[in-house]
Amino acid sequence: MNLIDRLSKVLTMGSSNISASEKLELIQRNLQETLGEDKLKGVLKERDVRIYWGTATTGRPHVAYFVPMSKIADFLKAGCEVTILFADLHAYLDNMKAPWELLALRAKYYEHIIKEMLSSIGVPLEKLKFVKGSDYQLSKEYTLDVYKLSSLVTEHDAKKAGAEVVKQVDHPLLSGLLYPGLQALDEEYLHVDAQFGGVDQRKIFTFAEKYLPQLGYAKRIHLMNPMVPGLAGGKMSSSEEDSKIDLLDSASTVKKKLKKAFCEPGNVKDNGVLAFVKHVLFPLFQGKEDFVVPRAEAHGGNISFTSYLSLETAFGKEEIHPGDLKNGVEFYLNRLLDPIRKAFEQPELKKLAQMAYPPQNKTVVDEVAPHRLDIRVGKIVEVSQHPDADALYVEKIDLGENEPRTVVSGLVNYIPLEEMQNRMVVVLCNLKPAKMRGIESSGMVLCASQDEPKAVEPLLPPKDAVPGDRVMVEGYETGTPDDTLNPKKKVWEKLQVDLKTNSSCEAVWQDNSLFTNSGKILSKTLKNCPIK
Repeated sequence: MNLIDRLSKVLTMGSSNISASEKLELIQRNLQETLGEDKLKGVLKERDVRIYWGTATTGRPHVAYFVPMSKIADFLKAGCEVTILFADLHAYLDNMKAPWELLALRAKYYEHIIKEMLSSIGVPLEKLKFVKGSDYQLSKEYTLDVYKLSSLVTEHDAKKAGAEVVKQVDHPLLSGLLYPGLQALDEEYLHVDAQFGGVDQRKIFTFAEKYLPQLGYAKRIHLMNPMVPGLAGGKMSSSEEDSKIDLLDSASTVKKKLKKAFCEPGNVKDNGVLAFVKHVLFPLFQGKEDFVVPRAEAHGGNISFTSYLSLETAFGKEEIHPGDLKNGVEFYLNRLLDPIRKAFEQPELKKLAQMAYPPQNKTVVDEVAPHRLDIRVGKIVEVSQHPDADALYVEKIDLGENEPRTVVSGLVNYIPLEEMQNRMVVVLCNLKPAKMRGIESSGMVLCASQDEPKAVEPLLPPKDAVPGDRVMVEGYETGTPDDTLNPKKKVWEKLQVDLKTNSSCEAVWQDNSLFTNSGKILSKTLKNCPIK
C-alpha cells in the first residue's frame, strides 16, 4: 500500500468511531495554544465543531502551507466542518496594486492548489468548503457591523491587535487598523465555533474575544499553531525567495533550495528543516512508516526514526549530519509535491497559474524605499551667516566630491557658529537644488528635531567615518540612489515621516538603523524625535 493510500485509509475513518476526548486530542495535537478549551469540550459533547482558517490571496502558496494543512487534516479526521476563507478583500486592502480581476484568479488558484495539497496527504474533502471574503464582506449587514466596530474600537486597540501581522509604522494606513475588526467579524459571518491560525494571530484573536460580545455576538474558540521557521531561519515568507519552496517547484529546485537552507549542526531551535519534519512530515507519516534519514554506509548507513523526539535528540547530539537530514526531507517532500506538480501539468491549471501570477515586469520600478536617498557623511569646511537671513547658515561641505557643496541650513538659533566649523554632519545629497533667500542650496543637513521644548541636533556620523561615506538603512543596503529626487513624486516626504531617533539615540527608518561601514548614525541627546 503506497503513502497516499495509507493516509487516505486513516483519514477516511468515520469520526463517529472516535470519542469526544479522542476528537479533542486530534484537534489540539501540535497546537501551541487553545483559547476557550472548556467551550471546545462542551461543543464536542453535543456535535462536531465548525472551524475556519483564513489566508489572504497574495503571494503563491508554498510548502509552509502544509503546516496548516496537516492540522486541517486533524480537524477533518475529528469530524469537524472546516471552512477555508480566501481573504481577497484583505488582500486588496493590503496591496491595491493588484486589481480585482487578478485577485479573483488568485482565489481560484488557491482553491485548486489547496485541494491538491489536501489530496496529496489523503484528506477527504466532503466536510470542507471554500468561501471568498468578498462574497459577504461587502454586504449591507457586514458593512454596518464594520461601522459599529469603528465606534467601539480605539486606535490603540486596533494597532495593538495587528502588531504581529500588520507592518508597524509611525503613520499607519487606516486599512491596517481595520484589518483586526474585519477578521473578528469573519467569525460571526462564517457561522463557526472556532478560528484556527498561527500564534502570531493571538492579539487579533483576543481582540475578537473582547469586541464581538459588544456587538451581541458570541465569543469564539481560538486554536493556534506555532510559527514555523523558514528555510533561511525566521518566518517562512512568500516574498523571500530563498525562505520558501513553491508547491510547483521542480525536484531540482527543491534540492537547490534545501541545500541553501539554514540547518546548523546541533541547532534544534531556529531550524526550518527540522521544524518542517516536526510539523508536517511526522504528523502525516507517524504510525504508518518510519522517517528514514539516508546515509552512506561509511557513515553508518540509513537510520530510521519512529518519533520526532528521537530525531531531534539525535540531531542535537550531532549524530545526524545536516546534509543527511536535508536528503531525507527532500525525498519525503517530493513525494508530497509530485501529485500537485502532476495536477498542474493540465493545460487549464497551467494557464490559471500563469494568469494568477504573471511574470513581473522588471522594467517598471517606482518603489518608495530608503535606498533611493543619497545620504552621505560630510565635513563643514567653511561656514558663515546668510547675508540676508538671520536664522540661516551658509556652509561649504566636503562630501568626498571634487569640490565642497554649498548647503544652507536653518541652524543659527540652535548651534553656535564656532561649533559648526569643521563639524562632521550627515547630509541628504540628492534633493533638487533650491534657492534659499538668493543662495542655491545643494543638500540638507539632517537633524533630530524636538518641538517641546524646542531643540535641534545635527546627526552624528560614526567616529571613524570620512567625508563621502554613504549612509545606508539596515535591510536596504542594495539599490542605487536617485540622481535627483523628483519633487513632484514626494519621495523624500514619504520616507521622511518614518525617519526618527529611537530610545537609544540611534537614527532609524521604520526601526531599521542608519549606518555607515564605520558604525551607526546617532543624535547627541534627542530620543524618539523625528529627523528632518
